[in-house]
Amino acid sequence: MSGYLHRLYAESLAGFGVPRELPASRGWILERTVPGFDYHDAMGCYPLFACQDWSRLHADLASIGDTLVSLAVVTDPFGEYDAARLRECFPDVALPFKEHFVVDLSRQPNTFVHSHHRRNARKALRDMRVEQCDNPIDFLEDWNDLYAMLLARHNITGIAVFSRESFAKQLRVPGIVMLRAVHDDATVGMLLWYRQGNRAYYHLGAYRARGYELGASFALFDYSIRYFAERHFQWLNLGARAGLGTPEASGLSRFKQGWSTGTRTAYFCGRVFDRKKYQELVLAKNVPPTEYFPAYRSGEFN
Repeated sequence: MSGYLHRLYAESLAGFGVPRELPASRGWILERTVPGFDYHDAMGCYPLFACQDWSRLHADLASIGDTLVSLAVVTDPFGEYDAARLRECFPDVALPFKEHFVVDLSRQPNTFVHSHHRRNARKALRDMRVEQCDNPIDFLEDWNDLYAMLLARHNITGIAVFSRESFAKQLRVPGIVMLRAVHDDATVGMLLWYRQGNRAYYHLGAYRARGYELGASFALFDYSIRYFAERHFQWLNLGARAGLGTPEASGLSRFKQGWSTGTRTAYFCGRVFDRKKYQELVLAKNVPPTEYFPAYRSGEFN
């Protein structure tokens, strides 16, 4: 068990809910109190809900009974499920959500990486070196400083605003890979990846102003593809575009697409366990018609 499957990763998100294991499928969700009520619901871990045995997820959800009002998750696009299985597990909502850019590492990078990206990577690597951080927790302060710059630069709010305490756990999760770009003996950019089986998942990246100027992101992603291919991984998940269609998201999409060999779909899924309480919450909060799930938490991460 490593990466998003590991208990310690779920515990790193304890600021958003109490980690609860699904024992049959070996996945984790976050149980939360519904503000103003003595009720509880749950959400999947950010950014993806992963489990070890998707065939047993239905049994886990059936055993929850009415102890939770509802559950909402975004599924791992590499999960072993099909649409029919998701609808069985999540009869209320099971919809394609975002396309994740992926890399088939059996292919040679020069056959799919965009020429613009290859050119920028070569240029960046003339001015910096990229190295693996053997003990990521030793670089906690460096990483926390970089991430604070990212939050300020892009005005990021909501669940992606991880605390130092959260990062102190994330950097200890089995399967973590931290890569850093170094210029003049100073860290100018970093990437975090999580290994799971034959795949690696891009988790987060952050850069100093000098890193943006020198194209550290190109050096780091170029290095990452070669690093995981040399270690016989089969797939990389580069994640999806950010947000819901902002100009920044379009730029990020073009960047990720330039490294990828294709896409895989992540689904948004929701299930109501206690319909009486669900309707009570919707009525009490006077929620207008919305596609948000659960409706009574509409706008919670705005």
